[in-house]
Amino acid sequence: MKFRNVSAVVIAATAALSMAACSGSSSGTSSGGSDGKSFEFWSFTGINAKGSAEEYKKIRPDVQIKLTEVGNAQETAQALTTALAGGKVPDLVLIQGDDLPKFVQQPQNFVDLRTMGADKIKGDYLDWVISQSTTKDGAIIGIPTDVGGMAIAYRADLFKEAGLPTDREEVSKLWPDWDAFIETGKKYTAATGKAFIDNAGGSIYSQVVNQGQEKYYDPAGNLVYERSPQVKTAFDLALKAVAAGITAKQSTFTEGWSAAMKRGDYAVVSAPVWLLGSIRDNAPDTEGKWDIATIPGGSGNWGGSFLAIPKGAKNPQAAWDYIAATQSPQGQLDHFAQARSLPSTPSVYQDPKLTSVKDPFFSGAPIGTIYTNSLLGLKPFLIGPDSTTIGIEFTNAIANVEQGKGDPAKAWDAAVTNIKTAIGG
Repeated sequence: MKFRNVSAVVIAATAALSMAACSGSSSGTSSGGSDGKSFEFWSFTGINAKGSAEEYKKIRPDVQIKLTEVGNAQETAQALTTALAGGKVPDLVLIQGDDLPKFVQQPQNFVDLRTMGADKIKGDYLDWVISQSTTKDGAIIGIPTDVGGMAIAYRADLFKEAGLPTDREEVSKLWPDWDAFIETGKKYTAATGKAFIDNAGGSIYSQVVNQGQEKYYDPAGNLVYERSPQVKTAFDLALKAVAAGITAKQSTFTEGWSAAMKRGDYAVVSAPVWLLGSIRDNAPDTEGKWDIATIPGGSGNWGGSFLAIPKGAKNPQAAWDYIAATQSPQGQLDHFAQARSLPSTPSVYQDPKLTSVKDPFFSGAPIGTIYTNSLLGLKPFLIGPDSTTIGIEFTNAIANVEQGKGDPAKAWDAAVTNIKTAIGG
């Protein structure tokens, strides 16, 4: 990997201080003292944080990194909340974008990264991404590591059996919008007797809701989930897919989801760039059978994470050195080449190292171009402190209908009621 020249960002006297490994989440204990050559990094699972740590240590063998992976992103955020309350925090932590707002509301718990040099590099990142980790007073509590461009992963071999086009450009033309996507699903299911998509919540609702300019909050920070046209449209489209009988009813990341993927029980998964690794890991024998098409509607973003330094960190300079070195445009570009983590640094979007990447697992699809194109012209929505909770309740309501436990006519009201109970308003 190539990293930002740390000396250009931090003073020479601290350039030899140690760094960290990839992303954070867990309930581990602090390691080492403030010796500048050891620090603790919390990361959530599924992003190969260990690999990134080992890669960094190749150029900094003197650094001791204590990496803890606790669970998923939400569990990581909860672990951080607990640690902040108890005063025993890591030096570096990875925070998922949807969980970030509640921490931005408590900036006193984090190092203002402007004091470390963030004001000199903030222009490297997409404006709408770096703004998510910036407080009203201008403090920066996190540096973005990636974004979640959107696309559709499909089994070309199963499409061929169903009499559908297999070329990615022709497949993309099948679904200029989500209604056409569902109609394509109905044709596939009619021809094969099998499900078209894995589930309606993840592959339809969570995609559509992340394609608009307003989601659960308006630009002023007011809750609008109950009256947001984008949210209602996403919810209704998901229920339409359930009613059409085109879903495998397999919730994302469950054992059933993985097993069904291996068997080819469904042919399509809506796949933000970070989901590609899960497809590779869960169905390795399907290499070369998948391809990537454009998301209905053409653009959208779901996902992205930030590196932050808690206020009580023992080795904040070491943590910052790692951020400055690894999250440069070149560092993110190299990480994309290794881990398919889409850069949040637009200066590399036309770099041949990104545009020329063709993934053999997905039939040589030019994933760098496909996913960055999904970000072009994007006008992002505000993410609020309860966005994660709200999204979970809506997808739970959809899953209940999908599993035959909920009444589709009452699902929206049930979701709204549960949300109000969960967030207290």
